[in-house]
Amino acid sequence: MVKEMGESSAAQNDADAGEEDDSPFEFRALEVFLEAICSFLAARTTELETAAYPALDELTSKISSRNLDRVRKLKSAMTRLTARVQKVRDELEQLLDDDDDMAELYLSRKLSSASSASSSPNCYLTSPNIGSKISRASRASLATARGDENDVEELEMLLEAYFMQIDSTLNRLTTLREYIDDTEDYINIQLDNHRNQLIQLELVLSSGTVCSAFYSLVAGIFGMNIPYTWNDNHGYMFKYVVILTGAICVILFTFIMSHARYKGLVGS
Repeated sequence: MVKEMGESSAAQNDADAGEEDDSPFEFRALEVFLEAICSFLAARTTELETAAYPALDELTSKISSRNLDRVRKLKSAMTRLTARVQKVRDELEQLLDDDDDMAELYLSRKLSSASSASSSPNCYLTSPNIGSKISRASRASLATARGDENDVEELEMLLEAYFMQIDSTLNRLTTLREYIDDTEDYINIQLDNHRNQLIQLELVLSSGTVCSAFYSLVAGIFGMNIPYTWNDNHGYMFKYVVILTGAICVILFTFIMSHARYKGLVGS
């Protein structure tokens, strides 16, 4: 029983190997090449995603020079990788759109057609009867080969499979680029908000400086050592001047801030 199962398994493996060997050599070589390219680009994309998403989240939580430089390097790497993936995708798409180019890749078919056509005259010279039979068979096989020149379904299926794979890789890179753009927009909004807060603070300080300058002007006028007749026997006026000037400065500052708030220059 075990022997029969082993024989059946071996026969199945031989059948599978025979089915795999049905594909032309150039298709197997092309498949190995496309598999290597797509796997390499997909692996690089995975590495980039693994490094980029945490870096972007860290930059969102804390804006610093180190995080900005890290994201800049990742964005440069993503741009280069996207260009390579886009190039491979465009080449596959161009090849899929042109049946003549796909037909040119059937090297085994072209070789068999050329060998059949070149062997017919030699056989004809050796034996007329045999040569005529072989010539008819060669012409029939050549006609069949010419009839199959437009049959590119096998190659088209192979290219479409890897086109979908490389297109999926490109979509992942596009999603990553959109995430980076959204992060940049969010950071710009934060920076604009901080800039607006600084402008509001500058407006408050400038208003306070104007009011203080007015207070200093009054104090300077009354502090000059110039003999005035109204300075004599009027020492009690000092406190009234100080209080009145301070009140005027406070009223002026309140008016400026109220007007700025009314115009929307400062937050509510």
